[in-house]
This record gives sequence, structure tokens and C-alpha cells, in this order.
Amino acid sequence: MSMSTADDHAVAAEEVLSEAEYRDRLRDLPPSAKLVAKVLESDSPLSQGQLAEESLLPDRTVRYALNRLEEVDLVDSRYSFRDARKQVYYLQH
Repeated sequence: MSMSTADDHAVAAEEVLSEAEYRDRLRDLPPSAKLVAKVLESDSPLSQGQLAEESLLPDRTVRYALNRLEEVDLVDSRYSFRDARKQVYYLQH
């Protein structure tokens, strides 16, 4: 019996990554994704604009980094409680 993609993400979100697994997933990502992850380690949740401000990266680069981090299930997002028009991002480990 196979699980759907939504089920896969739900299972992945429930798992707590070990430090070794976290570093392994991060290893092959571009430097911008590593920097965004580092910023989120120290301060999260943050919006895309806040991440750009903190990392000194352009918005487009932050967007790319977040997409790469989401692909390997290291980052997740939710709507901001302060402004429902914005999403905030946080690490899953």
C-alpha cells in the first residue's frame, strides 16, 4: 500500500531529524540555502523579507533558497499571526 505525497510530508514533519541527518540534507544545498538555514537556526519564524534583511541576500535568492530547503524537508511555513497575508518560515528539525 503506497502513501500519497501529502501523507509523505505529514510523516516527514512528524520525524525529528538527528543532527547528522540535518547536516546530511544540508550538505548538497547551495550556499544561499545554508545561510538561510543558519539564520533560521538563530531566529525563527521569519518572513521572506526578514530573511532577506538578516542574511543580506536579495529577495529572489532567499526565495530560491527556501524552495531548495522545502524540497529536502528542512523548512516549513505557516501564515503569520501578525499579518495573515504573509508566510513565515521555520526549520523542521
